[in-house]
Amino acid sequence: MADTAHDGEPGSAQHILGLVLSGAASSRADLVRELGLAPSTVSLRVQELVAAGVLTESGEGASRGGRRPRLLRAKAQGGVALAADLGSHHARLGAVDLGAAVHDAVDLPHDITAGPESAVDWLCAQVARLAAGQREAGRTVRALGVAFPGPVAPADGRVLSPSRMPGWHRFPLRDVLTERLGMPVTVANDATMMAVGEHRTTRPDLDHMVVVKAGRGIGSGIVVAGRPHDGATGSAGDISHVRVEAAGERPCSCGNIGCLETVASGAALIRELAARGTEVADTGALLQLVADGDPVATTLVRTAGRHIGTVLSVVVNFFNPQAVALGGVLATAEPLVAAVRGVLYERCLPLATADLEITTTTAGPDAGLLGAGLTALHQNLSATAPALRPTPPRSPAPRTTAPQEESAPA
Repeated sequence: MADTAHDGEPGSAQHILGLVLSGAASSRADLVRELGLAPSTVSLRVQELVAAGVLTESGEGASRGGRRPRLLRAKAQGGVALAADLGSHHARLGAVDLGAAVHDAVDLPHDITAGPESAVDWLCAQVARLAAGQREAGRTVRALGVAFPGPVAPADGRVLSPSRMPGWHRFPLRDVLTERLGMPVTVANDATMMAVGEHRTTRPDLDHMVVVKAGRGIGSGIVVAGRPHDGATGSAGDISHVRVEAAGERPCSCGNIGCLETVASGAALIRELAARGTEVADTGALLQLVADGDPVATTLVRTAGRHIGTVLSVVVNFFNPQAVALGGVLATAEPLVAAVRGVLYERCLPLATADLEITTTTAGPDAGLLGAGLTALHQNLSATAPALRPTPPRSPAPRTTAPQEESAPA
């Protein structure tokens, strides 16, 4: 079952806003059909969101035989969520509004592997500065969303067993940030937030997709039935620690041996390149060698793509997504993307790849910010509009004519 923590319960304010933002619903009538709720219930919830400054309702949509419906749109001026997309040695921060626009994004170096205390102090200082700038620009700051590079418990925002990060296990990051900053905070895995950002802003028509984040480490986010899926304990999509034959007995930071991370991550490629006589400072320098046609670097990146494709072939056969989107810095290397694509077509069932889109992400470096910011905004709506319990869907009566738009308030 798909996780609903990021979108709220069916019929909630978060859920309704998500339907409007994704394009799945553009009027009250659409919401009635989508949710199976009474028109009066939908009207009440829409009015709450309009009064909260989150949605606007104006203009006229296309008629389906009845009155022309008024169109619902997210109100970009309804506030922003601050967002932090954390990496092990860097962070990208910005503000995200309800129209999915990113404001004042900035990349900053910071090593969160040094431990949670110093990372929290640093992050709180950066968030305070960002919040002050948003308020000076006349924007209401509603919440903070954090994309964290490791498993996160969906229920309480605790960090769980992140590799290469001593001191972080079971750290209550959400609660600590909420208390320090005095605002609502959501915390989720970074690859999941990348998937949310990619799905909601560029691919809302897809119900099932996998987004891979390939950089210093490797992870993936999963969208199931239009919603992000965390799994039971927050580890869904963690392909980095799947064992692959090519990794042999290489020790991994997770404590196991032979994980995908040991042969296909940016850190692994840098180590292998150094072992072959060429040292580079980071993945950016590695990719520059690939762009310059260096045969050793190109071969390493292409081989990494085949390893990633081998693991993804199992995911595609099992999950049967509509799209696999490759993101992260390594996905900017065409040899890696081509290798992943080739292995998927080679190893997957024809039925699974017949209509499968294999591509790179289109939301760019802001995908994680968008996912974290929009998720924080949606969850914050529970504080601005009281929860309504959805009624069970009614069994539709037999129809002899086409449904009328006026069945729901316009």
